[in-house]
Amino acid sequence: MAFESGIEFARKLDSEDPMRGFRDRFHFPEGPGGSDAIYLCGNSLGLQPKSVASYVNAELEDWAKFGVEGHFHGRNPWYSYHEMFSDQFAHIVGAKPHEVVVMNSLTTNLHLMMVSFYRPTMHRYKILIEASAFPSDQYAVASQAAFHGYDPDDAILEIGPREGRDTISHEDIEEFLEAHGSEIALVLIGGVNYYTGQAFDMKRIAKAGHDAGCIVGFDLAHAAGNLRLSLHDDDVDFACWCSYKYLNSGPGGVSGAYVHERFAQDPDLPRFAGWWGNDPETRFEMGPKFHPHFGAAGWQLSNAPVLAMAALKASTDIFMEATMPALRQKSVKATEYLLWLIDELPDGQYKVITPRNPDERGGQLSIKALGDGPALFDALTKAGVICDYRKPDVIRIAVAPLYNSYEDLWKFAQILGEAA
Repeated sequence: MAFESGIEFARKLDSEDPMRGFRDRFHFPEGPGGSDAIYLCGNSLGLQPKSVASYVNAELEDWAKFGVEGHFHGRNPWYSYHEMFSDQFAHIVGAKPHEVVVMNSLTTNLHLMMVSFYRPTMHRYKILIEASAFPSDQYAVASQAAFHGYDPDDAILEIGPREGRDTISHEDIEEFLEAHGSEIALVLIGGVNYYTGQAFDMKRIAKAGHDAGCIVGFDLAHAAGNLRLSLHDDDVDFACWCSYKYLNSGPGGVSGAYVHERFAQDPDLPRFAGWWGNDPETRFEMGPKFHPHFGAAGWQLSNAPVLAMAALKASTDIFMEATMPALRQKSVKATEYLLWLIDELPDGQYKVITPRNPDERGGQLSIKALGDGPALFDALTKAGVICDYRKPDVIRIAVAPLYNSYEDLWKFAQILGEAA
């Protein structure tokens, strides 16, 4: 659509926004003069839904009232608490309910998945990741390779942008897999690169990886709750995500995992086992032999961290009310508006390194400062903008469609222009 530069136009977009009512359901940090801060950091930590307190307090009250009997007699029985997320995350990540489970933390889940899906052999032992992957992913794959007796400098392959480009070409990924796939046991890519904001075509990568004989998994830390995903239809083998960014579960919130249903009952697939991953029909027989739960739930180790899950449930209930198609529609429009506003600023001050094609990005724009990056970030912070800075020179701006308004984006662009 055609955008206009004034604040009146931003307010008009807000008045027409079908998502506008959700903003009032979140707590905002205080900005200068007591007004709400311009919060554009949902790709690091989402805002707290106002309903979190009541969701967590309900479990505290049931703990006080029932003690251990809350596992079966609470309002939301703790024994099956994780099952409340099956349909919700099936919607959020595009999966079947039995293909998803909420458990642990993100890197823990990545390691658990690699126990099952990184099975190196003498001739096929390498792991392909994107250059500048999130450091925790780099540490995880390197430690997995070393655990299996391989030198990470040899076993870990990185694919990066061509010279002079900021993002990675899908054609280059396909060509790399065609040329080197016989050496690669596992492809592990971020669904959205945390630094550039590039969204990868998971279906395309999964096909290229499978054609080369590789297992293909994704870290969806910056994709879950941000993109409209279709993990099952894209034929992804496994994926993991955190929930404290776009999914607003709170600091260190519980993670999620997806395992394609073709692995749901594979008896030859190794895994690290724990009693909560056992078939619930025999879990309390307390026998020594592990019988895995059907689907992704079979990768659970321990019983649910209910208080952390209650905070997540407050947010996922909002997601189900809003729906991912509607959220993605606003995300695309709002990010396009912000990109237009930045383009209207004087040349030579900033460069957006995030792809301009909406299909290749989520609700994030990574802005390279062509001048003094730290000074720019300090100026934004002093003006009431909460965003983040990544060395050497990138300001990351997240548009969270549940609570960010078009007026937020207009105000940010004005502050950005004045801070140059």
